[in-house]
Amino acid sequence: LLDLFYPRICAGCKTPLLQAESLLCTVCHYHLPHTNYHLWSDNPVYKLFWGRVNLQGAAAFLQFRKGGRTQHILHAIKYQNATELGTYMGELYAQQLSQSELFQSVDVIIPVPLHISRERQRGYNQSLLFAKGLGNGLNKEIAHSNLLRVTATSSQTRKSRFARFINMQEVFTVEQPEQLRNKHVLLVDDVVTTGSTLESCAQLLLDKTGCSVSVVTIAAAL
Repeated sequence: LLDLFYPRICAGCKTPLLQAESLLCTVCHYHLPHTNYHLWSDNPVYKLFWGRVNLQGAAAFLQFRKGGRTQHILHAIKYQNATELGTYMGELYAQQLSQSELFQSVDVIIPVPLHISRERQRGYNQSLLFAKGLGNGLNKEIAHSNLLRVTATSSQTRKSRFARFINMQEVFTVEQPEQLRNKHVLLVDDVVTTGSTLESCAQLLLDKTGCSVSVVTIAAAL
């Protein structure tokens, strides 16, 4: 009766889930558009940051296509309270990253923070959900109180690359930087487009803590 009136829907294709399926249907699992960027260092996400910020490594789990499975998954996580799905995406990606030499030396995982007003409105930080899944799969510490967003910025979605860069100036701060000194930090966000947010966070961490930084996201919309 519950399935009849409140059917469980696949986040990727919006079809009803079978009894043995959870969050994503079998077809969507099979057809997830993996990037496999974690397998080589000079991948498109890493190249995005060349000449901008000195990263140890960079990768994304899925390719973003407008109207595709990845977009449906991201929208479910960000706007439809699919918190379990955010953590699950992290756990899936952790299976791949655990096999990658590029990310073997990671010490701590830090999600890109939301401003407190935005997080209160949404009820959660989708990047923290993804980070928790990665932490579960990689058995790494999550540090979500060292990097803070102190300025509430407008949405980046419809901004140009330059406008996004300007929008990110003096937005973040680092608390207790000594806790991250000489560590390899894995900086985590939901999607990378121009890289402005990740660049701002990564450069601040490098300047304030003396750590090394790698970045990963659920999706790459390049």
